[in-house]
Amino acid sequence: MKRLQWPSWMPIDPYILLLLGTVGLAALLPARGTGADVASGASTAAIAFLFFLYGARLSTREAVEGLKHWRLHVTVLACTFVVFPLLGLAARGLEPVLLTHNLYTGLLFLTLVPSTIQSSIAFTSMARGNVPAAICAGSFSSLAGIVVTPLLAAALLGGSGGGFSADSLVKIVLQLLVPFLAGQVLRRWIGGFITRHKKVLGYVDRGSILLVVYTAFSEGMVQGIWHQVSAVRLASLLAVEGVLLAVMLTLTWYGAKALGFHREDRIAIQFAGSKKSLASGLPMASVLFGAHASLAVLPLMLFHQMQLMVCAVIAKRRAHDPEAATTPVPPVAASRTAVGTAPRSD
Repeated sequence: MKRLQWPSWMPIDPYILLLLGTVGLAALLPARGTGADVASGASTAAIAFLFFLYGARLSTREAVEGLKHWRLHVTVLACTFVVFPLLGLAARGLEPVLLTHNLYTGLLFLTLVPSTIQSSIAFTSMARGNVPAAICAGSFSSLAGIVVTPLLAAALLGGSGGGFSADSLVKIVLQLLVPFLAGQVLRRWIGGFITRHKKVLGYVDRGSILLVVYTAFSEGMVQGIWHQVSAVRLASLLAVEGVLLAVMLTLTWYGAKALGFHREDRIAIQFAGSKKSLASGLPMASVLFGAHASLAVLPLMLFHQMQLMVCAVIAKRRAHDPEAATTPVPPVAASRTAVGTAPRSD
């Protein structure tokens, strides 16, 4: 029997449907009392295990070799952790006319999280760009985000970050950074096992994120915060995020051209520098925002699906550019070990 495949014409990522289903489950059957405590404990363990796997998957050798293309990586990091946050701060003027305070806080948090890995690689490859550069750029962004995102949240969100405090930084270190470093240390012994079972562990990744989503939205339901969001506000949020994505896609493409990068590198910069990671953002939001995480991650979930749909269209058009027909596809084999350093839900 042939294995069932998700229809290529379907514009919605199937994992997004699972995320939406998880949100619906949390709305109908939120965890309460002892169940909430169990879900919270399981979510904490899942987040730690998730970042342990990230650490165990990231090839230190590949990361060191990727440093040779430092201009490209600095450009992507600047887009992710400088330009994006500046645009987020500029959007403050939309509050409270278009966005509520909680939605704006979530939008600003969205601009602080690291870039994606898996989807950046996929779209760069599809568009005939520099795949090894996209692998390294996404990996560096995810690694830097473990430290940079909490620091930016402390500086820009302040007291508006729900439960954010100095204790949150300690939680970030213990729950995210320590497991990540442990994965790096143990990689030499468990790297082969992870490579052989990366498909199964990918399901563990995505299952962990679903658990985080269920816990966060359950807390939101119990708190009754969903009454603060109307259909008009959601439509306004989608419009604002559409403009944000369009601005970043334009800046990364033409800005990279102005900096003298050739076509393959510009493609990698555009796809790695214009997107945000759901896989990294959700666990961080759970740690930083606590009971307020449900509204904080809503803008990120919407932006994630929007960037997948838009970038898929752009990648297909880039692949048919006249310039692409005369440009050889950059080698992928040299960096094949880094592929899969994040789940497809990133």
